[in-house]
Amino acid sequence: MLHLATHGHFGNTPEETFLLTYDGKMPMNTLEHLIKANRFHNPNIELLTLSACTTAMGDERAALGMAGAAIKAGVKSVIATLWQIDDEISSEIVKHFYNDYIKSDVSKAIALQNAQKKCIQNTKYSHPAYWAPFMLIGNWM
Repeated sequence: MLHLATHGHFGNTPEETFLLTYDGKMPMNTLEHLIKANRFHNPNIELLTLSACTTAMGDERAALGMAGAAIKAGVKSVIATLWQIDDEISSEIVKHFYNDYIKSDVSKAIALQNAQKKCIQNTKYSHPAYWAPFMLIGNWM
């Protein structure tokens, strides 16, 4: 598993689509190259969580954005977002997701669904704008 919690941006070109890192921007193609290079050392990145804004936003040149690039590079499944997300709810979603996925031995799809249901039960985050941007791409088991 690999979890990246940062800021993301989907732009008009691959170079304008990036994750913020400690020393600058990581464009989508750099993320893809890093994953491909890592396959020789660790061929099974089972899950990549891109806990950042618009990491699953795509267009005709990049279906599913950064998440799609990660799948194309060999990651088995990705949790990513379709639009801008709130840091607090993002933290809650991933906390509930990992707790359920690791401790309860359920599928990734069920763990994400359960995390979203917990947010829906909280009146502060019950609106779909908070919990709906999170999606699972790839292997849902």
